[in-house]
Amino acid sequence: MAISVFDLFKVGIGPSSSHTVGPMRAARLFALRLQHEGLLAQTRRVQCELFGSLGATGRGHGTDQAVLLGLMGHEPDTVDIDQIPQWTQEVRRSHRLLLLGLQDVSWSPATDLLFKPSVSLPFHPNALTLSAFGEQGELLLDSTQYSVGGGFVMSQEAVDDHARHAHIAPTPEALPLPFHSAAELLTLTRTHGIDIAEVMRRNERHWRPDEAVSQGLMRLWQAMQVCVQRGCAQEGVLPGGFHVTRRAPGLWRRLQDGASAADPLHVMDWVNLFALAVNEENAAGGRVVTAPTNGAAGIVPAVLHYYRHFVPGANDEGVQRFLLTAAAIGLLYKENASISGAEVGCQGEVGVACSIAAAGLCAVMGGSPEQVENAAEIGMEHHLGLTCDPVGGLVQIPCIERNALAAVKAINASRLALHGDGSHRVSLDKVIQTMRETGADMKSTYKETSLGGLAVNIVAC
Repeated sequence: MAISVFDLFKVGIGPSSSHTVGPMRAARLFALRLQHEGLLAQTRRVQCELFGSLGATGRGHGTDQAVLLGLMGHEPDTVDIDQIPQWTQEVRRSHRLLLLGLQDVSWSPATDLLFKPSVSLPFHPNALTLSAFGEQGELLLDSTQYSVGGGFVMSQEAVDDHARHAHIAPTPEALPLPFHSAAELLTLTRTHGIDIAEVMRRNERHWRPDEAVSQGLMRLWQAMQVCVQRGCAQEGVLPGGFHVTRRAPGLWRRLQDGASAADPLHVMDWVNLFALAVNEENAAGGRVVTAPTNGAAGIVPAVLHYYRHFVPGANDEGVQRFLLTAAAIGLLYKENASISGAEVGCQGEVGVACSIAAAGLCAVMGGSPEQVENAAEIGMEHHLGLTCDPVGGLVQIPCIERNALAAVKAINASRLALHGDGSHRVSLDKVIQTMRETGADMKSTYKETSLGGLAVNIVAC
């Protein structure tokens, strides 16, 4: 399929790839379309309607802020996160914003940002409609966009154009080594005598040379490291009404003194730290790498940090192989199921992140392609049915701890696979199919709406 590793893994801001990164990109694309069609100078007011899951948990997930930033022309990977509060506060104070930093328009949250949780559009539960109006209130342009998970967005026009296709992934292009299933991927490795990472790298050459691929992968790794460092340094409580205390700084200090080094599970504490640091940063609206989503952004970095700090012989080449392998497996979920919590529950976010992290680690630990596929299968098999029920609509409880537990589970899945020979009864393809079917059967109250599970019971208490 024609999706790059840099489509699946991209730098963005928290707390949610589907509720923050996607809507921010969608809003910016709408503003750019106004400019492209010569309508920007005529625009006097812009309105945004948030449907389904975006309407239900958009406030807690920062969707309102993301839409503002996107309309102003900011991008998730480059926006100055320290300036965001000042920018958004000024818009709310003045009821004015600059589209793309160029065109002054009115903006009143009460009338121009509408949350409609009871209305779900048929294609995907994460939907928003943006509308631009002229001097006399006439409609200049409107556009419906879908945030389909992992920061990916798809317009209604694209949906209509691809109505005959079963999946939301872009139309496949002529890649050197195309694959649509784990079985096809394994066949490619056997036919060409290469590993999964090399399959992915050869496909990446469709877009960019090897040097650019390597540099891009190392930039992702650098962003993950910076996120962990920032998460370990930021004290205090997370935004929102639950006053959740950041735990990473305290745990980092305890691990630094070395007192627990004799504990045989000492390394597990470090893995927990890495994951907590990332997801606390995400919950605070910091910069993270969607891997493959923001809600599950701590798992791949935590396992990668484990590899670099605790596996003998770990190096940058291994980091690149890890990410390429993880991306290859992630693309299978993207094409054949979903990575959207609003569509299939948290099995599509934390479950997928655990699966791809297990695959990446297994690969750099010397696993064969068959063992890598087994590790990925184990990582997902034991997340099947996992619900998405963020308490208070915030990506905090149970999301932060869930990343830490899944990171440890990914390491264990890799080890289990490495102790086998790659043969197993349940294939990764069957697990992906089961995950998709389980998500379809799951009630909407357990799919990022905060209408069921912990989200209800914690509030009720």
